[in-house]
Amino acid sequence: METVRCEVCVEGVPGALAAAEGGAHRIELCAGLVEGGTTPSLGALGVVLERVRIDTTVLVRPRGGDFLYTPEEMEVMIRDVRSIRDAGAFGIAIGALARDGGVDEEAMAAVMEAAGPMSVTFHRAFDMARDPWRTLDTLVELGVDRILTSGLEKSVPEGTDLIRGLVSAAGGRISIMPGGGIRRENVAGIVRETGVREVHFTAFTRGESPMLHQNSRPRMGAAEVPGEFDRLLTDPLEVRAVLQALDSASLGGH
Repeated sequence: METVRCEVCVEGVPGALAAAEGGAHRIELCAGLVEGGTTPSLGALGVVLERVRIDTTVLVRPRGGDFLYTPEEMEVMIRDVRSIRDAGAFGIAIGALARDGGVDEEAMAAVMEAAGPMSVTFHRAFDMARDPWRTLDTLVELGVDRILTSGLEKSVPEGTDLIRGLVSAAGGRISIMPGGGIRRENVAGIVRETGVREVHFTAFTRGESPMLHQNSRPRMGAAEVPGEFDRLLTDPLEVRAVLQALDSASLGGH
């Protein structure tokens, strides 16, 4: 049987080392997986590339939420792509959509140019696209190497019918890589049912902090993770209001 390549989604250097130790064929390096993943730091990428001898794909996503990006966000992403390419990574995972749910073809063309020889995965932005069949053809035309998808469902087990159809429609022009809800107990069946040759999964286990002193009262992050179509935005009016409140209070003044 042909080897099915296993890509493990990891957060940070410890995760990358653990995935390599476990025998992963490739990793996807991320930060912020609690919100679906964001771009990791160049420092983390540099250490991973020095210490891990398997292919490293890097997630390029400037924030959580949807995949409709402003020109400024696209500029950030393009700069990140170039930096990741210059660092020597195997590839990137990225995706940009238009307001109507189609692929942002102009943005993705710029990504492909910036990526150069790197492998390009269109990540699960695919699952938020309006028409998976048209999206597949568009990504083939753009030269994308693979699509990461749960079959437009909450997890791969619910999306196997569509994934099987995508594999057939792709016809070897682009790799279809299922990801989302893949576990040891279902991975073999998913591969048999869909005909995929790559799979993407996390392999998380919960660990306790080694900190001896622990203060459980403060919270460093949000109490709730925003939804896929919620954005955390900085309000300039609120910034101005706080500054004005300080000016009005005349703290320390005479």
